[in-house]
Amino acid sequence: MESQQYKQQQQQSNMEGVTASGSTSVKVVESSKRVMRCSDIILRILVLFITFVAAVLVGVDKETKLISVSVIESLPPLHVTVTAKWQYLSALVYFLVSNTIACSYAAASLAYSIIAAGKLKNDTALALTILDLIIMGLLSSATGAAMAVGVLGHEGNSHLQWNKVCNLFGGFCRQFAVALVLSLLGSFVFLLLVVVAILNLHKHKRSR
Repeated sequence: MESQQYKQQQQQSNMEGVTASGSTSVKVVESSKRVMRCSDIILRILVLFITFVAAVLVGVDKETKLISVSVIESLPPLHVTVTAKWQYLSALVYFLVSNTIACSYAAASLAYSIIAAGKLKNDTALALTILDLIIMGLLSSATGAAMAVGVLGHEGNSHLQWNKVCNLFGGFCRQFAVALVLSLLGSFVFLLLVVVAILNLHKHKRSR
């Protein structure tokens, strides 16, 4: 009788241990999901702000200068008013449009993530991750194209007889450089979103 009671007590203690460890693992999984969810929302808010500021900086970037042009050495130079705008270069147009698209997508995905409140299905989460990856590629390509134009504007190209213009339009180039840095940072934040999503999907599979 005593041995049976001892066995029953031992089985009951084992069951309690299993229940306690199971509840602890559930708490750990829920806490991890909450951290991932908060990280996703914070990153989307950050990239929304970054791409918005980058698009605005390029959209309002404009500088007008009065330049002296000498046609004939014997004649006095001509004074010509020249304006630098983002519309004059297709790479800058692409840069502005890409940041606007990224900003709009960040706002839409942020709203969806908040409304879903962590109840995203695997298929929906995977689709969101793929869209994050596409926007990251779009933003990276636009930043690279605009950066190449920026280098030409700052350094010029003697082989193609392209003179540098940033010595004349310094304010325009500086503002554009800030937008470039922000756009590059936005691409990195989208990459972090993809990494967070992959880790979240991996942990969700392991918790099954």
